[in-house]
Amino acid sequence: MDRDELDTLLRDAPRPPDPTLEDERAGFAQFATRPLPGDVTASDTTLGGRPALDLQVEPARRAGRLLYFHGGGYMVGSPRTHAGLTAELARRTGVHAVSLDYRRTPEHPFPAATDDALAAYRALLDGGIRPGELVLAGDSAGGALVVATLLGARSAGLPQPAAAVVFSPWVDLTLAGASLRTKHGTDPIFTVEHLRHYTDAYLPAASAADLSQPLASPVFTDLRGLPPLLIQVGSNEVLLDDAVRLAGRAGADDVDVTLRVWPQVPHVFQLQYGRLSEADAAVDQAAQFLAGHLDVAGG
Repeated sequence: MDRDELDTLLRDAPRPPDPTLEDERAGFAQFATRPLPGDVTASDTTLGGRPALDLQVEPARRAGRLLYFHGGGYMVGSPRTHAGLTAELARRTGVHAVSLDYRRTPEHPFPAATDDALAAYRALLDGGIRPGELVLAGDSAGGALVVATLLGARSAGLPQPAAAVVFSPWVDLTLAGASLRTKHGTDPIFTVEHLRHYTDAYLPAASAADLSQPLASPVFTDLRGLPPLLIQVGSNEVLLDDAVRLAGRAGADDVDVTLRVWPQVPHVFQLQYGRLSEADAAVDQAAQFLAGHLDVAGG
């Protein structure tokens, strides 16, 4: 598959005119779910009081643990829909992974997801995982949860992990990014209206001040003290400026940050690993970034 074929596939995907919540979740699961690699086994577990999916890489090449937060606008998606991507990232990094089944909206609006994410991080530390052996990753809303977890850990006086990776992070619920307009029509998946649908469910009847609070829209807050951060985004997505502004905010706050914009690919194109060469290259870069910081942290 090349970039044009992927764009056509996404544009031609069936979309019910008035989908129910169940329709949205089922449709996303059908689109996103990929089989696990043969050297990774999945089992249900519990982490921080929430269900989670444990992904064991055989053999693990280095000490460490990857904590993954799936995307889906805080409304759709699950550890199972993202198990393939999580497993690919874990096996290329060489560590075991765990993906959290955080509470989703509209049943559980903000701050349920951020509370669950921080509880999971704390549980790993309490369970004996050293901070230098722990890395975080997530995509879209899950990418924002990664940054929110780092901020929550900082506020709670917890140590930071070795590094973090975010794919196409959705870090501005005020929807102020210029690319929401300039990439309208170029993005084959989202419009501003799609994102506002998720925002209204996550922070119902929210004021602008509510939407810009740090754990909801971390692009607006001080990021000092966060660990090395890799941000990946496609140029064909309305959330391009979320990633660019997050990188700028992190850099201004003395975070070791790397931003990679991949040309002419859509939101969370990494899900197309094994089909799209850019996706495999991006997952490889993310894995090398995480492994490099685990190696440094481990001495």
